Amino acid sequence: MNIPKIGLGTFGSDKFTPKQVADAVKGAVEYGYRLFDCASVYGNEDLIGKVFEEVTENGTVKREELVIVSKVWNDMHGKGDVLLSCAKSLRDLRINYLDIYFVHWPFPNYHAPGCDIDARNPDSRPFLADEFMACWQQMERLVDMGLVKSIGMSNMTVPKLEAVLKLCRIKPAFIELELHPAFQQPQLFDYCLDKGIQPIGYCPIGSPNRPERDRTPDDIAAAEMPEIIEIAEAHGLHPAVICLKWSVQTGAVPIPFSVNNYKNNIDLTFSTNPLSDTELLKIKQADRNCRLVKGHVFLWEGAKDWRDLWDEDGVIAGW
Repeated sequence: MNIPKIGLGTFGSDKFTPKQVADAVKGAVEYGYRLFDCASVYGNEDLIGKVFEEVTENGTVKREELVIVSKVWNDMHGKGDVLLSCAKSLRDLRINYLDIYFVHWPFPNYHAPGCDIDARNPDSRPFLADEFMACWQQMERLVDMGLVKSIGMSNMTVPKLEAVLKLCRIKPAFIELELHPAFQQPQLFDYCLDKGIQPIGYCPIGSPNRPERDRTPDDIAAAEMPEIIEIAEAHGLHPAVICLKWSVQTGAVPIPFSVNNYKNNIDLTFSTNPLSDTELLKIKQADRNCRLVKGHVFLWEGAKDWRDLWDEDGVIAGW
C-alpha cells in the first residue's frame, strides 16, 4: 500500500472536544492531508465519519485517495468481538472498508476512560502469544472479508514481535510506536524495517496534549531538547517541525495531532530545507530514551511498574 509521508492524528486527549477534532479533520482534508489515524476509543469516529462523508460527496476528495486508519480497543479482543468493533468503526466513519486496522494494545487490559493513573483492572494480565494470536486471527479474517486492506500492530516490543510474527498467516504491514527525538526506539525501529514493516510514529513532537495522568516529572519534551532548538534556530523553524522532519527523513510516517498547526506541519516539513546528515547524527546521539506513553493503567496484579509492559530486559514480563 502507498501511504502518505505524514498524517493527522485524531486523539484529542482531554484537551479537545470531538467536534474540534472533526473540524480539524475537515480542514486537513481540504488542505491536502490524506492519512487519518483514528481509533474507536478516541470517542470521535462518528463525527469524523460525517466529515469523510461530506468531503467525498462534495467532490473534495475521492474515497480511494484517503488512507483511513482505525484500531480495535482492548475490551474487544474476544472471539467475534474484533468483527463487531470493526463494523462499528466502519459505521461510525461512514465507509465500507478501512485502509489499515490496528490492534491498539497487545493485551486485553481494559481501563475506564479518564481513570486515575493508579487505577487497576483486576482482570488485567500480561501478554500471552496464544491470546494475542486469537485476536490477530480475527484481524486476518477482516482482510479475507474485504473489510480491511491492511492490518497492523501497535505498542509492541521486539520480544513480543518475535513471539507472534512466526505465527501470523498475514503479517502486519504497519507498526505504530511512540517515536520522537527524545525516544527513538532504534532496536524496535530497525527490527520493523528489517521485517519489511512500515513504522508509523505517534507522539512525533512529544505529545504536549497527552493526558495529565501520563505525565511524570522526568518527562522530556522533544521540542524542548537543546539539540532540537539549536537546529530549529539554524533553519528558522519551530522545533516541532524539526521533529517531523527527523521522523520523515529517518523513514517513519509521523501522525501529529493538531487543531491549529496542521497546515504548517505539512507545509514546512516538506517545503523547507531537509536536515543535513550532521543534524540527523546530532539528533540520533541526543536520544534520551524517554517514553512518554507509559501505560500504567494496563498493569496487572504483581507487576513491578510500567516497565514490565515494555520488556526492557528483552524478556516478556509476567508469566
